[in-house]
Amino acid sequence: MLVHKRIQSPASRAALAACAALGMLTLAGAASAADKYPVKPITYVVPFAAGGTTDILGRLISTRLSPMLGNTPIVVENRPGAGGNIGSDYVAKAKPDGYTLLGGTISSHAINISLYPKMPYDPVKSFAPVALIGTLPNVLVVNANSPYRSVQEVIAAARSKPQSISFGSSGNGTSQHLSGELFKSMAGVEMLHVPFKGSAPSVQALLGEQVTLIFENILAAIPLIQAGKFRALAVTSSTRSSNLPDVPTISEAGLKGYEIVSWQAVFAPAGTPAPIVQELASDINKIILESDMKAKLLALGVEPSGAGPAELGAFQKTEVAKWAQLIKSAHIQPE
Repeated sequence: MLVHKRIQSPASRAALAACAALGMLTLAGAASAADKYPVKPITYVVPFAAGGTTDILGRLISTRLSPMLGNTPIVVENRPGAGGNIGSDYVAKAKPDGYTLLGGTISSHAINISLYPKMPYDPVKSFAPVALIGTLPNVLVVNANSPYRSVQEVIAAARSKPQSISFGSSGNGTSQHLSGELFKSMAGVEMLHVPFKGSAPSVQALLGEQVTLIFENILAAIPLIQAGKFRALAVTSSTRSSNLPDVPTISEAGLKGYEIVSWQAVFAPAGTPAPIVQELASDINKIILESDMKAKLLALGVEPSGAGPAELGAFQKTEVAKWAQLIKSAHIQPE
C-alpha cells in the first residue's frame, strides 16, 4: 500500500501554526468571557406588547434571574410587531455575548417561518436555544347556550352540513387558528374560519353567538368557563390541563393524536458561548422548578417545563416542520 506524504514548506507550516494559535486564543477568549459573565446589564427582549403572557413571563424570569447572576440588572424591553418578527430579528442580529436574550414563542420560532413570505431571520439557525419555560394549551369552547356538549357532536354536525360550523380566532396563523385547521384536517370536516384582530374580539363574538366555537388560550377562557358563559369541550394538549382537570383532551374526545400547544421559551443569538448558554439554562431551570414559581406559572395557564438547550432545540425543529405542513396544506396566508 502506497502512502502519500504531503511535504509542507516552512512558510506553510508557519501559517498552520499561526492558525492553530489563533484558534486556541479564540477558544481561550470565549472561555474567559464566560468565566467573567456577566459584567454588565442584560437585555431581555419581548417581541410582543406589554401585558401579554410573553411579557409577564419575561418579567417573572428576569426578577428571579438577576440575583442568581450576582444582582446583574436585567432590563425587559418590548419590541412588538409582525407577530413577533421585529423583536426576534433584533435579537438575531445582536452580539452573541449573552447580554441580549429573547422571549420566543410558537409564533416567532415555529409558525412565522411558514406564514410570512420574507422572514428577516431563521428561527432555528439564527438562535441558540436556552430553555423552554412551559406550554399553554388552547381550549375548545362553545357558548353556554350552544346545543353542542362534546367534540363528537361538533364533528357530527360539521359532517352533516359542511360550513355550518364556524370557528373564530385571533387572526390568521395564530395558534387559535391553527388549532381549528388541525381539527378540520384530522376530523375530515369543513368549518368556516372567521378571523378577528386579536383574542378579545373573537371571545366577544362567541359571547354574542356570532360564531359556533373558538379554540381560545386557556388563560383567557377559564374566567368565562368559571362564570358559566362558556362550555369547555376539550383542551388541545396531549394531556389534561391541571387548570381544567375534568375537561378531556381532543385526542381523548375522539381525534386520537391531536395536539397543539402554544409555548414560551428563552433564546439567545446564535454563536453565544456554550458555557454562557448552559449557565443561563441551568439558572432558568432552577427558577421554573421553584414551588412558588410553578404555582405562578400554573395560575397563568402555563404547564412548567424547564427543558434545556438540546431538548428545546429538538422540540422547536419538530414544531417548525409540523406547522409548515399544515400551513401549506390549508393555504394559510398572513393578514
